[in-house]
Amino acid sequence: MDKKDLILVAGGGGFIGGHLIADLRRKGFTNIRSVDIKPLDNWYQLFSDVENIQCDLKDKAACEKVCQQASQGARHVYNLAADMGGMGFIETHKAECMLSVLINTNLLLAAKKYGVERFFFSSSACVYAAQKQNTAHALPLKEEDAYPAMPEDGYGWEKLFSERMCSHFREDYGLITRVARYHNVYGPYGTYEGGREKAPAALCRKIIEAQLSGDSRIKIWGDGEQTRSFMYIDDCVYGTQAILNSEILEPINLGSSELVTINQLVSIIEEIAQIKVKREYQLDAPLGVRGRNSDNTLIQKKLGWEPSIPLKIGLEKTYAWIYNQMSTHVGSGI
Repeated sequence: MDKKDLILVAGGGGFIGGHLIADLRRKGFTNIRSVDIKPLDNWYQLFSDVENIQCDLKDKAACEKVCQQASQGARHVYNLAADMGGMGFIETHKAECMLSVLINTNLLLAAKKYGVERFFFSSSACVYAAQKQNTAHALPLKEEDAYPAMPEDGYGWEKLFSERMCSHFREDYGLITRVARYHNVYGPYGTYEGGREKAPAALCRKIIEAQLSGDSRIKIWGDGEQTRSFMYIDDCVYGTQAILNSEILEPINLGSSELVTINQLVSIIEEIAQIKVKREYQLDAPLGVRGRNSDNTLIQKKLGWEPSIPLKIGLEKTYAWIYNQMSTHVGSGI
């Protein structure tokens, strides 16, 4: 790509979008359009040299507006926009998560209309059949495990349907679409409170609260033996761009294969914080599937690469950022 080609990042005010834009800027791209539904003051990262637009991409006219310059040289669209969060959000806001299908539908139509060259859709490991994830020792998920379809209700169904739409736009209209199934992305500049945060950030926050308050008790959802893998944001950003620029036609896993229990995750954060906490288990909390891990055989074959930043290294950076945010707020009386 020419460094002056227009790149559209839908969901650019979000966690992954902000990091993606930061990386594109570091690489010298100078014509970036960032779009998000949130007011600019609420964007996770905001860059003055980027065209920042607040609008609702569930609206067809808004999608056409932000894609209009495609005929003048814009080439790539990254669709990271969705109404989502951690398990505490997606299990209680199924309809809101489903409505994100309008974003991908209208962006695809606009991309087709204005001649976008490549279109990236951020899917999720939530598309995988639930019966393959009902034990903590479940086998790593291969791409074909999404079918026969029985994804997580609401959010998972929206992602799976949108994957199919991307495939058919490629087959029927020639729009080059690429799809990555994200597995639990975490890192600095992310949500760590308010109900949409995911496990790494939530547990960092809880342990920091224990540090700052002197109360060592923290609440853990479930029995702590459910398993997950967590991908650091730098791996996510690299993989996203590599997949968009690849010849990989079908949806592909983008996630770490470093499997841990939630209890092990807590122990790593305890080591980083240099404290011990008293764990109180909430067995009636939203849990999602019992066990989930990414099988990276296909991405290794196609790209000769897989996410590899160790969990402890990523957590050290994430913990430090959240600690700085929380300790600053405490110090200022917020």
